Amino acid sequence: QVQLAESGGGLVQAGGSLRLSCAASGRIFSAYAMGWFRQAPGKEREVVAAISWSGESTYYPGSVKGRFTISRDNFKNTVDLQMTSLKPEDTAVYFCAQATVPGATLLTDKTSFGFWGQGTQVTVSS
Repeated sequence: QVQLAESGGGLVQAGGSLRLSCAASGRIFSAYAMGWFRQAPGKEREVVAAISWSGESTYYPGSVKGRFTISRDNFKNTVDLQMTSLKPEDTAVYFCAQATVPGATLLTDKTSFGFWGQGTQVTVSS
């Protein structure tokens, strides 16, 4: 049974930083691409960062590129999201996700992720 547990959300002022962490269990963590997504009220869930199973490849959309950094530790079974220069528009519930199938180098479409955490709230005040 796959379990993903996010931590590290909270309230931060614009320009500040937060680090989210996701602990995974239930499958061979190192075999699966991972992603971080967010969903703001009334909006669709969108990818903010993705990382290949090896950690060698990463992806960021333009809205967060240069501000967010995804990393993984395949020994600790964790994937982190370092967020800097936060903006009010970054306010959302952030989700950790694991690919459905193993071996993919990089995935960015939410339909490719079959397992999700419960989410953690990030609120950026202006």
